[in-house]
Amino acid sequence: MSRLAPLSEEPIDEDSTNCSKKSHSWKSWLKAHFSLVFTKKSDLKVLLSVLGCPLFPVSVHPESPINEVSSSAQYIIQHFIAATGCRKLEGRVKNVFATGKVTMAMIDELGGSTGTVSGTGGVAQKGCFVIWQMVPNKWLIELVVGGHKVVAGSDGNVAWRHTPWLNAHAAKGSVRPLRRALQGLDPLAVSAVFSSAQYMGEKRISGTDCFVLKLAADQADLAERSDSTAEMIKHAVFGYFSQRSGLLVFLEDSYLTRIQSPGTHPTYWETTMATKVEDYRTVEGVMIAHGGQSSVIITRFGDNLKAGLSVTRMEEIWTIDDLAFNVPGLSIDYFIPPKEVQKDFPEENPGWRSPLQQ
Repeated sequence: MSRLAPLSEEPIDEDSTNCSKKSHSWKSWLKAHFSLVFTKKSDLKVLLSVLGCPLFPVSVHPESPINEVSSSAQYIIQHFIAATGCRKLEGRVKNVFATGKVTMAMIDELGGSTGTVSGTGGVAQKGCFVIWQMVPNKWLIELVVGGHKVVAGSDGNVAWRHTPWLNAHAAKGSVRPLRRALQGLDPLAVSAVFSSAQYMGEKRISGTDCFVLKLAADQADLAERSDSTAEMIKHAVFGYFSQRSGLLVFLEDSYLTRIQSPGTHPTYWETTMATKVEDYRTVEGVMIAHGGQSSVIITRFGDNLKAGLSVTRMEEIWTIDDLAFNVPGLSIDYFIPPKEVQKDFPEENPGWRSPLQQ
């Protein structure tokens, strides 16, 4: 299967949806992208683009035994496996189904609140989502917030996303898991993905003493996710595991992108997403996180920015309402990508990739 060249995952101006993609130059897309992200014009679209269906920084390799780790990391992972009881899922669970709710809000770049996750001022956006997963690497999520629906999925060979403003487009680089599943929803995937992590020491987070494990995308994958105008410099994730309970209680990932059009100074985008993972409950003998709160900080800097440093913050509260294993009738047909992603369509976009693409 040939992979579709990815479009920008950010919203474009409403008027531009009625125009041919070929009519947009790189500069016009860049102008629309910047104006939407750093103004209040399209808060909901930006929230859904960044918080809706982000991908994890690295791939899961289920063929790798989860005990092949360094001595320090091995202790942490084995403690997590014992605390969650996720060994019970190996070889027994074929698929997972989950439903949940989200509340999202945008925070002013000047530090003042344009709305909070509690919903004050009518700015916070409420919604719900459904997730299907099939072992080992197929998944699908449908998320509806504020009347907008975003769908994303993976058939194990290509990860894709469909939004009302950009339709279907494939993700660049290796196929990576849905970040929401790694927020305590899928402890078996958490143990597998962190099996090759680097032990970074100890840190106290929200009053909890934690062990810290780090993963980073390798240079080959970063190169695949870059193009002539947008270079992915780094993408790393830190997992914080409670020393007392052994559970994953905090997840933080950040990435840095360098964007430069011909004849201009480069602009740098740094995006950091931090998630507090909590409310662990037992589902069929396995500990599953049922809630948490995420915060995203986007920093834009560079010599060509007249306004100087720009910072935008977004927040989300998420909860899991229901979760079930081995749902009857779920087949691989549910994970077939859209036709636009399956075929090798000619590239009609300007070719630059959004720094907010996960």
